[in-house]
Amino acid sequence: MDGTLLRGAATIELARHFGKLTVGQDIESRWLAGSISDRAFWEILLDICAEATEADLDAAFEGACWMTGVADVFTDIRARGEIAIVITQSPAFFARRLQRWGAHETYGSDVEVGRPLPDGATLSPEAKVKITQDALTRHHLTAQACVAYGDSSSDLDLFAWLPRAVGVNPSPAVAQLASANYVGTDLREAYSIGRRLLSLTCVDTP
Repeated sequence: MDGTLLRGAATIELARHFGKLTVGQDIESRWLAGSISDRAFWEILLDICAEATEADLDAAFEGACWMTGVADVFTDIRARGEIAIVITQSPAFFARRLQRWGAHETYGSDVEVGRPLPDGATLSPEAKVKITQDALTRHHLTAQACVAYGDSSSDLDLFAWLPRAVGVNPSPAVAQLASANYVGTDLREAYSIGRRLLSLTCVDTP
């Protein structure tokens, strides 16, 4: 989700909304540098959101800097009878709101406002592969029928496993593994690349 559906990161968007942008930028940069533990990162984020109501979280979500056309993409996927799944390391409470825009399923790190933080809350890169495999099995699809979209190191395992993947403003490592890449701010354009990849060969249908 971060960098693929969002132009930035959910942490930054939440921190900006709650007036603690500097704190959010600090923990985000430290996480990327590997100088803060996952647990410490989430604890600080939960502190930022500690007094938030569901309405506050809705407002932070709606006001975030999304790529253009996210809801349009989900609408088109649904109209085709296909499945849109979002798998992200961002908090589950933030990703879950994408279901309102048309995502069928969302999976995020096990982080919820107002609930104790469990050990191992961060959704791992390996989990992205397992969640995708489980979803394909449930929907009676093969990997050939799936297109992944991603941008960062947490997507590398998924991109290495799936035969079709689109890098969206990708890191160099992701771009190298991707079937095709998109640089820009309109998700509909990245999605059109994914549709072309699917059209190259016959794929399963739900």
